[in-house]
Amino acid sequence: MNHLTIAPILIPSITAILMLLPPLAERIVLQRWLAWVSFVLLLAASTALLLQVDQQTQVYLLGGWQPPFGIMLLADRLSVMLVTLTAFLALCACLYGSAHEETTGRFFYPLFMFQVMGINGAFLTGDIFNLFVFFEVLLIASYALLVHGGGKEKTKASFHYITLNLLGSAFFLIALGTLYGTVGTLNMADLSAKVPLLAAETQAIAKAGALLLLLVFGLKSAMMPLQFWLTRTYAAAAAPVAALFAIMTKVGLYSIYRVFGGIFGDSAGDLANIATPWIWPLAIATLVFGMLGAIAAPSLRLLTANMVLISVGTLLLSFVMNGGQSLAAGLYYLMHSTLVAAALFLLADQIHVQRGHAQDRFVVSRPMKQAGILGAFYFTAAIAIIGLPPLSGFVGKALLLQGVTDSSERIWVWSSLLISSLFALIAFSRAGTSLFWHLSGSKSGTEVAKLAQLVAIALLLLASPLLTLFAGPVTSFTERAAQDIRQSTVLVQQVIAESEELTYDTH
Repeated sequence: MNHLTIAPILIPSITAILMLLPPLAERIVLQRWLAWVSFVLLLAASTALLLQVDQQTQVYLLGGWQPPFGIMLLADRLSVMLVTLTAFLALCACLYGSAHEETTGRFFYPLFMFQVMGINGAFLTGDIFNLFVFFEVLLIASYALLVHGGGKEKTKASFHYITLNLLGSAFFLIALGTLYGTVGTLNMADLSAKVPLLAAETQAIAKAGALLLLLVFGLKSAMMPLQFWLTRTYAAAAAPVAALFAIMTKVGLYSIYRVFGGIFGDSAGDLANIATPWIWPLAIATLVFGMLGAIAAPSLRLLTANMVLISVGTLLLSFVMNGGQSLAAGLYYLMHSTLVAAALFLLADQIHVQRGHAQDRFVVSRPMKQAGILGAFYFTAAIAIIGLPPLSGFVGKALLLQGVTDSSERIWVWSSLLISSLFALIAFSRAGTSLFWHLSGSKSGTEVAKLAQLVAIALLLLASPLLTLFAGPVTSFTERAAQDIRQSTVLVQQVIAESEELTYDTH
């Protein structure tokens, strides 16, 4: 087995444990340096693994136990692409947090590491029960990170966030029990092989379990009508935490891709594509709600949070368009939207600091000390997230629009995406005018961003022109990654069949 497959889980988990032990537990400087080194190693390991899985999908069996009973990790193009994206995002967010957030409370770095471990584990697992386990790891870490530093707004937001996710976890367990009792396995590849063979009398129960999973994943991804937790939570979180949270909704979306694209996809017999009739209207509703929220947002953080909702609706549409054939364009858009949204959360924090009592609200305020560089960052991020040329947002939306071939779908998809871009243009034009031009007096504040904070924002924004420059090879990769939802399932089914033959021969 290729042990590099488990490295994205081991690196942050081992680092977090070391940070909780002497001599690192009380020495924040050492924790900071160890965190930077760990994230660089994680990014290097993820990149190396990405190059390997582009040639051959990796199946990792923990302890040598054969599937479907053993714990299995599945590293294919789709999962490792998201792991690499998480590594880069976490490195930038950690770099930004090291300038201030590390001093506002205890255990910032260990919690950060545990959350990255949970996110990577959710992307790499090949078993739905272990998906639940990694969900809980990342959620527990996110509960603590959300209230890190204290404050009334963080406490209020965390109450709603924790309550909803605890309910979601309970429904997740019920859904798992329903599927296991019906199918007899929770291995994703094994489920995809056995679901089409279910007897007619058990299909209704399996369908109920599957739709309950859609409810859970819809909550995690902030799909309408389960999105109300997102804007309050993301706006209240500390900037580096909100930046890392930009990948959290993608964990829910990835789960929808895997379960309803691989298990209950085209080859699921009578249960094929059971989620599609539900996702279509909910994706449109999520887009509409995000648009209205963006127009009504009173601050840059809330505006950015609503743009995350718009990206969720867009990515859900890419999953159901043309029978799922537009997912490759959606994966390109996923990378773009995650990194630009993270940059905007960090930028909003700097604007918040430099505008004094006005914070990042769209009201008249004193000039900012670094208005020039922050304005350049804002202009770049706004162009990217709106979807204007020449940055990656335009490329992503153009690919999505081009991918619609069904005339009955075209009117819904084109109108939704183009109107959302128009609303975003209006919202960001208004926001930029208020933040940088509506000024009171000529004397600016004294607060300035530290070099690490500026570098973190710049790195995230740099990804947008790079995605545009290398759009050809990137989209070629996302096309292969989209195909892995079905191809990787077939590969694991072969591994399971071989393990069963081996067991039979041994006896």
